[in-house]
Amino acid sequence: MDTLSASNSTAGACDPVTLEIVRGAIRAAQAEMEALIERTAISAFIREKKDFYTALFDADGVMAVGSNLPVFGDICGPVFRDFPPETMREGDLYWYNDCYGSRGAISHSNDQVLVAPVFHDGRRCGFVMGWAHFSDIGGMRAGSISPDTLDIFQEGIIVPPTKLIDAGVTNEATLRIFFRNSRFPAQNMGDMRALMASTALGVKRIEEIVARFGADIVADALSQLVARTRKLVRTKLAETFDYGTHKFTDAIDSDGHGNGPFHLRLALTREKTEGGDDKFVFDATATDDQSPGPVNLLLNPDVPGTALSMFYLGGDPAQVCNAGGPQALDEVRLREGSLLWPKWPAPLGMRGLTLMRFLAAVNGLINVAGGKAPAAHSAYVISFMRGTYRTLEGKLEPFLMSDGIGVGWGARASADGTDAVYFVAQENYPVEFLEVGYPVRLRTYGILTDSCGAGRWRGGCGIVREYDILAEEAMLAVRIDSVKNPPWGMAGGMAGGTGRVLVNPDTNHERHLQPLSDGNMLKRGDILRIETGGGGGYGHPFDRPPASVLDDVLGGFVTAGAAKELYGVAIDSDEIDPDLTRRLRAKRPDVKAFHRHGYVDSLST
Repeated sequence: MDTLSASNSTAGACDPVTLEIVRGAIRAAQAEMEALIERTAISAFIREKKDFYTALFDADGVMAVGSNLPVFGDICGPVFRDFPPETMREGDLYWYNDCYGSRGAISHSNDQVLVAPVFHDGRRCGFVMGWAHFSDIGGMRAGSISPDTLDIFQEGIIVPPTKLIDAGVTNEATLRIFFRNSRFPAQNMGDMRALMASTALGVKRIEEIVARFGADIVADALSQLVARTRKLVRTKLAETFDYGTHKFTDAIDSDGHGNGPFHLRLALTREKTEGGDDKFVFDATATDDQSPGPVNLLLNPDVPGTALSMFYLGGDPAQVCNAGGPQALDEVRLREGSLLWPKWPAPLGMRGLTLMRFLAAVNGLINVAGGKAPAAHSAYVISFMRGTYRTLEGKLEPFLMSDGIGVGWGARASADGTDAVYFVAQENYPVEFLEVGYPVRLRTYGILTDSCGAGRWRGGCGIVREYDILAEEAMLAVRIDSVKNPPWGMAGGMAGGTGRVLVNPDTNHERHLQPLSDGNMLKRGDILRIETGGGGGYGHPFDRPPASVLDDVLGGFVTAGAAKELYGVAIDSDEIDPDLTRRLRAKRPDVKAFHRHGYVDSLST
């Protein structure tokens, strides 16, 4: 280990008050980095969708403060293997997008990560990271993601850990190679400059914090933040999971090549060590084999602990997402050749679909142990429209519309699920932006009524979007899951609704597209309708207060027919019929622990 590392700081150097000040200062620096990316990036997926993140690591590369996103693995480790920390200098910047080389720290090739060391008075004090999804990096199809891919080489250029800036001198030749592999190089140029500026800002802000408080105090503060998260998560794990093995199974529908469903089989074991301490083992080795199509998820071993910690942290502003979550698990077992640890060079581009189902399965694992996690959510919907449009001057120009659309999230044990959410802090494209930036016109954009899973607490609703196609021609790729295996309801709650894609709906030329497919041709004048799924409900639907059901009906979330059939609430002329409601609710149906197509005690398969 580097003798200049801050890991040898004096124990207890940072008092509790200073710890909170340092934590707040670092979170402020992190937020400033993200604001810079948002305001200076070029591509819509970063600027409008907010598909970017930042993080701070200690001097040894341990994540101390990160974004609330449960997908990060060991970000610094891949860099350290090729560039030992003790060889790094002030002004260096490192870059990669290599999924397999990073063991899933980056889980599909569109995601570019930059890592920069922070020095103060010649001492290495930490690292900062900037991470963002680039819209096109080459590959088989524009957008670099397609259900049609069969290996990772078809998903764009692969960048191993590379020194992009050497002591302040940028390797412009390397950047030119990267930009040359894109169909839309100007976007990548702008996005890379925004990401580089963000990391430079992060280095400056963290160096200022170290200069203010001292390297030893900051190092101890970061160590305390990690230890605090680890202790909290292990305490919560012990409260949730009794001794023994707890199991849960969920499934994704397809890989886009006619294969599936694919089952994710998770287990968590709590046992005693010889020394009498608790040992927590996460095991996903029983998961189905990897798929030929691009729904494989290279699950970095840090991700299960991070996913568990996100539930236990529960949005507490006093806590931070960091390496303490992964450290709370003593062992993570994955099987090479499985859907969650595929062999090179299996395609990974659609791994977000499997990630979302994995996160729901973690909730299921908590629930079977009695932990009251939310019901299942849908996987956010992705579409890629590629084609040509005619400018005002009559010239044909290529375009790429990479879009992500929100879905309904699962109800919680004490609250409804959230409606129309893409993923964490990311956003749906506004109508005005879509119509100005792309050859489409929005006919409809709103809540998809009755897509929410019924329950004492209803699931979140999905979205309906209907587009007029103004392009001369376009090829559409779409990713929708949870159609055959809808998001499960919990504790009597019902499953969420499913999504679908139609072309020219309600006409003689109506077409239903496969939910995971590419090569769907559109032409000027077509109408494209995308409906996204909802989240599962929580608790018996007949326990939902009639007034809440009425509010759902008046708000357009639930129809009067569904209110009567699923909730036992009769609504006539926007008012509750109390007598009929009492008669309906007297015939209370029996329920079981989970619901998917019907009520079952277990979803294990």
